[in-house]
Amino acid sequence: MNRKSLIGLVIGLSGGFFGGVVGLGGGVIMIPMMTAFADLTQREAHGTSLVAVVFTGAVGALTYFSHGVVDWKAAVVLAASAMLFARMGAIYAHTMQEKHLRRGFGVFIISVSLLLLIKGWIPGAGGNPAFWSKAIILLFTGVGTGFISGMMGVGGGSVMIPAMVIFAGMPQHLAQGTSLLAMVPVGITGAFTHYKLGNVHTHLAIGLAAGAMAGGFLGGTVAVWLPDFYLKLIFATIGIWMGVRYVKG
Repeated sequence: MNRKSLIGLVIGLSGGFFGGVVGLGGGVIMIPMMTAFADLTQREAHGTSLVAVVFTGAVGALTYFSHGVVDWKAAVVLAASAMLFARMGAIYAHTMQEKHLRRGFGVFIISVSLLLLIKGWIPGAGGNPAFWSKAIILLFTGVGTGFISGMMGVGGGSVMIPAMVIFAGMPQHLAQGTSLLAMVPVGITGAFTHYKLGNVHTHLAIGLAAGAMAGGFLGGTVAVWLPDFYLKLIFATIGIWMGVRYVKG
């Protein structure tokens, strides 16, 4: 194993574990580490991150599924709409400056993280919407998820999970497992587009994927045993931290 693959293994393990715990692809952890320790450009880090997101999502989803906390029907709806926009997000990231969009996304993530903590005091939040209302919520969530995933190099769980918990009435564990499953095809679409644009560092991606699988399994195993409240608290803390980083640019 060469030096790049070894660095990728360590980064993937870290991102996969945290991603498995909170239902994210791990890109929010891996991207800063790749730019800091692997000398990747921002675009390369985004594209390479999506390769690992696919493996984190797959292993994490299998772990959640083995404990009966994945809604595969909701995942299909999310993934179908998200895949259409993941390619657009990846192309946009390749051609446009991200400074203002990153800051706007940071504000959004901080907002949804806070909403997740106070959802019990929001009128109508956390209810059980009718079938068609839930389907529309999932479709629109998938659209936003796909574009942000392709653009930012993340799995999109930071968008999917709060939307499913707050507006679709899903328990936190179920939302996280469903998010991990949905991000697999979305990650494949975004990663392939970035690869075609030359934004995927293949040697690093090999170690990243191996680490992400091991980390995703460990993180998913830990997550299913944590109480719902602590998962929300961990997710909100990481979300606010991530949002502040985006706002600062």
